[in-house]
Amino acid sequence: MRKIGLDVGDRTIGVAVSDPLGITAQGITTIERVGIRKDSGKVLDLVKEYECDTIVMGLPLSMSGRDSEQTKKVREFRSMLENKMRSTGMKGITIEWQDERLTTVQAERVMIDADVSRRRRKQVIDKQAAVIILQTYLDRIS
Repeated sequence: MRKIGLDVGDRTIGVAVSDPLGITAQGITTIERVGIRKDSGKVLDLVKEYECDTIVMGLPLSMSGRDSEQTKKVREFRSMLENKMRSTGMKGITIEWQDERLTTVQAERVMIDADVSRRRRKQVIDKQAAVIILQTYLDRIS
């Protein structure tokens, strides 16, 4: 089954999915944030659509490895996802953490190397970060 990767930010959520064999990650969308309940519902709709068995969430630790303000927000989003999965009967889906330190920097470098315009980079940076988060996870478990 597929895995779905999330880069949860304050304004957007970058989303990537794996191929059915769990070898490569591809960016699929960026969700504009409107509220934690609706945002988590959109994520779960994608989990169903792509028939995913695992949600891989980027964990935004500080460079020292400690929780930051954003870490707390992402943990809250995970709790909302877990509650929604329980209340809607979505069983068998696990949520995994993946350290996301420097993924946005890495994503920016990849796009600069690919000669993507600054305006376009801003539009897809979160989706590309989700790809890196998910691909790192896939490489780690293989």
